Amino acid sequence: MLRRLFLFVSLFVVLAVTSSLAGRVTTSQQRQLPRGQIAELGRPTEKSDEVPVFDYEQYFPGQWHFEWRVPESPLGPGGTLTGTETFAGGEGNFFTSRTEGDGPAGPFTIESVIAYQAENRTFARWERDSRGFEMLHAGPIGGDLGGFYTIHYETAPFTVAGQQVKLRYRTRLVSPVNYKIEARISVDGGPFLNFGSGWFQKDIPVETGR
Repeated sequence: MLRRLFLFVSLFVVLAVTSSLAGRVTTSQQRQLPRGQIAELGRPTEKSDEVPVFDYEQYFPGQWHFEWRVPESPLGPGGTLTGTETFAGGEGNFFTSRTEGDGPAGPFTIESVIAYQAENRTFARWERDSRGFEMLHAGPIGGDLGGFYTIHYETAPFTVAGQQVKLRYRTRLVSPVNYKIEARISVDGGPFLNFGSGWFQKDIPVETGR
């Protein structure tokens, strides 16, 4: 009987200490997750409801880690690209980002200027890639009442290693902290073929409290 009582008291003490420590971690280190862009209507959505205009500055600014497996192409050897893209705030409709990555051909950087016309729901993006090429891509953004948005990009033709390249991207903003890029590539006027998918995850800073 005494042994059972001792075990019960010991278990109670362990649970109490664990709960206390967990409480301290929760209050002293909290990750403030970004809010989604779902309209708060206070009722079920209807077909006639208008999809909210995408808020760029609520979604993109910050650092995102990515991983993207690509096939061999004029842009470089096949393999896995990893790194970060850091989006900065901007002025008016213009924003910037910097990508620092590594891949089969070694480290690379990309400097980007992004234009977002919210009223027209269109994006344009110009990139200068340290691997030796530049590209301009543009397209519309669409969404639904569930808060999911997709950007449809297509590049103007550009030349790399003597070959003409065009890319099509479908950027799916699947959550406030994750998005996926599905890409297709055309070389020298050929058909658009799969160019892999890249997953991006946002860094959420830990907020320190009491």
